[in-house]
Amino acid sequence: MSAACGQGGTFSTLFRASVLALATAGTSGRPTEAQTSPPVTLRTIPSPPLRGSLASLVVRATDTSETLLAVEGEASGEPLHFEASGGSFRALAGIPLEGPDSLIITLVITRAGRTDTLALVRPVATPRYPMERLSVAPKYAVLDSATQARVDAEVEQGRAIGRAAHGTTRLWSGRFVAPRPGRVRSVFGAGREFNGEVASRHYGTDFAGKTGAAVRAAGRGVVALVADFYLAGHAVYLNHGGGLLTGYFHLSKIEVAEGDTVARGQVIGRVGRSGRATGPHLHWIARYGAITVDPMSLLRLGP
Repeated sequence: MSAACGQGGTFSTLFRASVLALATAGTSGRPTEAQTSPPVTLRTIPSPPLRGSLASLVVRATDTSETLLAVEGEASGEPLHFEASGGSFRALAGIPLEGPDSLIITLVITRAGRTDTLALVRPVATPRYPMERLSVAPKYAVLDSATQARVDAEVEQGRAIGRAAHGTTRLWSGRFVAPRPGRVRSVFGAGREFNGEVASRHYGTDFAGKTGAAVRAAGRGVVALVADFYLAGHAVYLNHGGGLLTGYFHLSKIEVAEGDTVARGQVIGRVGRSGRATGPHLHWIARYGAITVDPMSLLRLGP
C-alpha cells in the first residue's frame, strides 16, 4: 500500500432561496432592478454534489422562449468550461474534499441584449470515508525538513499542471475507463493513521497489480509531465483539457514522453513500487484545476 498516497440523481430548481447575489446589466452595462428569480435553472449530477468528486452542471434558460448565447462561470476558485449542448450549457466542476458545507457557483449568462451575473449556493454531501490504520517505519511517517521541502515543491508542481489544464480545450469524448482492471486496494478519501496518529487522507485510488502489469490512460489527453518524485516515484500526468488532469504513480516503467497525445486505453506505463510505496500497485489521481477529486468519479460521468 502506498504511504504517499450509486449513481447520483439530478436536481433542477429556480434557486429562489439560494441566490446570494443577482446583478443584471444591459448592453450599456448599467445595472437594473434586481430580479426575484434567476433567469436560468441548474441541474447537478449527482444531486447533491459530493465532497471530493466531480459534478456535472447543466444550465438552461428559465423561460423556454429565450435562448442562452453563452454561459461562463466559476466554482471553488476554478473556472467552469461550459459547452452548448441541445439547448443547454454543460460543464464539469470540482468539489474539494475539505472546505465549506456549501458550493457557490457564479454564473455569467449572456442572452440577446443583456448579461446576467448570478451567485448560486447549494449544500454538498459528505461521503462516509473509511479510516486506514498503518504501521510503518519511522522514516515513512516523519520527513526531515529537506525532504519535506522537496515534497512540497513536487506537490505544487502537480497542482500547477492542473491549473494549466484550464488553458487546453477539452480533448476527451465518450466515457473514461479505469487504468487497471481488478481489485481496488485503497479508496480515495480514506483517513491515514500512521502508528496511531491521524496524519493525512488518501488523495487517490490504489489498484492492485504485479510489477510490470500494464497501466492505461483513462481518457484521451496529452502527456503534461513525466517525473521521478519522492512520494509518487515514476509518475505520468495527463492533461485531458477543460481543466481536467489525471496522474499515474509508482510506475516501474514509463512508456510515453512529455508532449505525446495518447488515446483512451493506451498503455502509458507499468505497475511498480517506485517512490514511497510498500509494495507494487498503481496510485491513480484526478484533479480539476488544483482541486484533487476522487478519480473514480470520472468513471461515473456520462459521455
